Amino acid sequence: MSGDTIKKFLFVNRKAPYGTVYALESLEVVLITAAFDQDVSLAFLDDGVYQLKKGQNTKGIEMKNFSLTYRALEGYDIEKLFVEKEAMEARGLTKEDLLVDVTVLDRQAMGQLMDDQDVILSF
Repeated sequence: MSGDTIKKFLFVNRKAPYGTVYALESLEVVLITAAFDQDVSLAFLDDGVYQLKKGQNTKGIEMKNFSLTYRALEGYDIEKLFVEKEAMEARGLTKEDLLVDVTVLDRQAMGQLMDDQDVILSF
């Protein structure tokens, strides 16, 4: 990069939304990164696809349901959300099951997206 201050950041989310702090911490770092006017994308692979599932109910596990925060990302100019097709299909999900608009990529296209990034952070 020749002195450019904008870098392409890809946040890779692989964990289920609850039971660990990874999903919530990823969201916090995404918002901080976007506040610095960086080029931010999110990818959801493996159990990470559950982070975007509609109708999450956290009663009984004593954790705040933060899933609606994904809908607010657009207000921070974070509009590049990618879901791995194979991960979604393996879990019986379709785009209609998700809270937000996403681009579905197969595993090969997801790899190409990753190759195109300056910084990849995996959660």
